[in-house]
Amino acid sequence: MNILAIDTAANVLSVALSVSRADSNPEQRWYFEADAGLRHSEILMDMADMLMKQGGLQPAELDLVACMKGPGSFTGLRIGFSAAKALALALEIPFIPIPTLDCMAASYSAWPGIVVPVINAKKQRFFTALYRGGVKITDDRDADAAAIAALLSKALASSVLITGPDAPLLKDELVKLIPVGIHIDPACRKGRAMELLELAKKNIGTDTGENNFFAGPEYLRKSDAELNN
Repeated sequence: MNILAIDTAANVLSVALSVSRADSNPEQRWYFEADAGLRHSEILMDMADMLMKQGGLQPAELDLVACMKGPGSFTGLRIGFSAAKALALALEIPFIPIPTLDCMAASYSAWPGIVVPVINAKKQRFFTALYRGGVKITDDRDADAAAIAALLSKALASSVLITGPDAPLLKDELVKLIPVGIHIDPACRKGRAMELLELAKKNIGTDTGENNFFAGPEYLRKSDAELNN
């Protein structure tokens, strides 16, 4: 199965492509990321086109498109959904959105404590969830550092790994609140399209994508424009 994964949830934009052909290795993968800031919409399709050329794949050969479901950047998530839906509709293939925090935590199932993926939600709050042994143990939430510290205490955390683009910001707050070992993932800012790709593959058997065209991003919070309206 040939899959294109699009990660636009944070400043680092990333795209991954998985190509499976009967006449070659079981699977080949290509990946690219760029610290794009607010330029996701300008370069996303160029990045996808570049990976398709590297993989020797025509758009009509794609079988699935995946994007980040959220939480994350309001604008970034909308760009990702729009691009993924447009490709899937044009090519008449399935489209799957995958929760952002699941992708951020996916590589750390072997961590011997609690994994905390985090995105800065502004106003001294964070989008986050807690994971232990690769299993999500809380729902996604919009919380301040004190609330996250309370969750970690309730989970009896003795060792915490914080990942995601705003991990250092949360660590600075948590070290004041809880007496446990707190570590920052050294690759916390990297794009997560490769993890998105892997989780999308695992969802193929359970999520057909038939109803996802009516889905939208999971924001967890209204935008400032909505709050001020």
